Amino acid sequence: MATLSEVARLAGVTTATVSNVLRNTQKVKPATVQKVQEAIAATGYRPNLMARALAEGKSSMVALVLPDINNPFYPEFVRVAERVARHRNYFLMVCNTDERPDIGLAYLHQIAGTLADGVLVLHAGISADDIHALKTRRSPIVLASEEQVDLANHIPHVVVNFHRAGQIAGQHLLDLGHRRMGAIVGCGLEGMQIARLDGFVSALSAADLTLHEALVRNVRDTVAGGHEATDSLLEQHPDITAIFCTNDLMAYGACQALADRGIRIPQDISVIGITDIQLARDMRPALTTVALGIEQVATISINLLLDLIENPQHEPTIVPVPDPVLVVRASTAPVRGSI
Repeated sequence: MATLSEVARLAGVTTATVSNVLRNTQKVKPATVQKVQEAIAATGYRPNLMARALAEGKSSMVALVLPDINNPFYPEFVRVAERVARHRNYFLMVCNTDERPDIGLAYLHQIAGTLADGVLVLHAGISADDIHALKTRRSPIVLASEEQVDLANHIPHVVVNFHRAGQIAGQHLLDLGHRRMGAIVGCGLEGMQIARLDGFVSALSAADLTLHEALVRNVRDTVAGGHEATDSLLEQHPDITAIFCTNDLMAYGACQALADRGIRIPQDISVIGITDIQLARDMRPALTTVALGIEQVATISINLLLDLIENPQHEPTIVPVPDPVLVVRASTAPVRGSI
């Protein structure tokens, strides 16, 4: 394997110059950069990233801790975060916890300040107190898209207005004339999606309607969970005209359950979700949903983490993202007989 010295010798420069080219420090003349790049290509040199990290006390690696890579939301988030990190000359490491906060906490203990210069935590169910305790490592940790923001521990947050997302979904169904609605709430990681239900309930309350507990189902945040909850709702409340789901994955399961029963969407029952993952656009009928702005949230979150890495004196920051947006597609329609 070629060494840094061999590259420098072939290019006719010092090893320090080769290092500056590899780090893209903008300190090297273009003609010299070209010579070094040609020498790298000729020798097949690959930098030893671990050695560089030990020498510089900086790994150029950041970690993203998430609960379930099988959920389509997370790969979409990862794709954006990885692209932004790469453009800023960082590598992104993805750590999946299988919805176990203890595994997420173990990741933080192992990688924060060691393998990774900073960590982005996404819906991992790790308590703010546990994260706050790791701040002594001087490795920034950012919470992205948390549903319950704890400001007391001064942990950087990227805040999504999930309550507003639920309100928007509820108001859309109300505007279509729906009054008898069921709700399916994801209860993974101890009911993280409750803020979305609260927003939905507040929209109904403003219209003098009550969402009775019997019309709410708490299930796993999966396609199967949405299917199971819809079957339960229809068996006990066959008169409902709409189903609100706190995310698109369960809404997809709800649509499958309705199709299995020969119930037409949206002619017989309307379905609305929250998130706007790619599946919502691809399914048939295409899903009406409340978009949370995955690309914006991921971009803001990873940039905040990298900014904190590069400027350790920066104060912890609470960063809001733009409000959720209603995306009307084919799965919702006015109640039959309404205007």
